[in-house]
Amino acid sequence: MDRGTYVDHHGRPAVRFERSYPYPLERVWSAVTDPRELEHWFPSAVELEPRVGGKVVFSGDPNVEDGTGEVLTYEPPHRIAFTWGDNELHLDLRSTPEGCTLTLVDVLGNRDEAARNGAGWHVCLDELSKSLDGTTSAGPHSDTATEWQPLYDEYVAAGMPHGAAIPTGDER
Repeated sequence: MDRGTYVDHHGRPAVRFERSYPYPLERVWSAVTDPRELEHWFPSAVELEPRVGGKVVFSGDPNVEDGTGEVLTYEPPHRIAFTWGDNELHLDLRSTPEGCTLTLVDVLGNRDEAARNGAGWHVCLDELSKSLDGTTSAGPHSDTATEWQPLYDEYVAAGMPHGAAIPTGDER
């Protein structure tokens, strides 16, 4: 299990994941930027203008209200970063001899979100792995996704900051 870690990201609290895939960088880049592929693993439907300053539209996440963000970094096929509410999401890809490594950093609006968001991104990245492997992925909110609560409990037990409200799916 590739757990996320709590880190400092330029003076802000963040959760960081690193996952390696036996696929070329361009394949993983497509999976993390193409809205048709994002729907298999990302917690929200995403529409984005692929340029720095471009608008990002998030919709359909049962735990978060629809909203917009801004593209902060766009360097295909290596880096994309954007705002989402008070958070920033940074995705960095690098080629390796075995394929590609993805580093996902969720820069948090509040340190108490670490365990909650860490467990959530853990579930999402498990779904990304399924999607890349060609396994049917119904997305992170589906009955076939990794269960969030046991992961959350593990992150809390490991000492990750916690205490943020836990969405029930009724927030919309």
